[in-house]
Amino acid sequence: MFLVAVVLFALALVAVATGALGLTGRLPRNRFFGVHTEAALSNEEAFRVANRVAAPTSVAAGALLFAGGLVALAASGIVALVVAACAAVVALFTLGAGATAAAQAAEAIAPPAPVGGCGSSCGACSLRDACQPAG
Repeated sequence: MFLVAVVLFALALVAVATGALGLTGRLPRNRFFGVHTEAALSNEEAFRVANRVAAPTSVAAGALLFAGGLVALAASGIVALVVAACAAVVALFTLGAGATAAAQAAEAIAPPAPVGGCGSSCGACSLRDACQPAG
């Protein structure tokens, strides 16, 4: 159970560090840690706001993973595995809830996506050739 506890502790450390950096606005924009939806990555402010919104749930998920690691160390056998798995699942759902709220916050402040197709507001790709001049 030592290996399970070490994995949970490592994941907890990543979650808490990401949450702390996101909360303070010091998490650099990247594609690996923090909220990395298209809207969040569109500019620095959207990334900062999204990760500030997700930070409390990231820290909470880290605390859950850490507690699961402690139980995995203290318990033995199947109990340790069940508690570790439950802690990981609850932490994952906690992160998901924060990511959903953060994605909505980033969408609210991100610049609108460029309109595809021929530049009309409908964006219908099937009409793209109709917008091209003949010749």
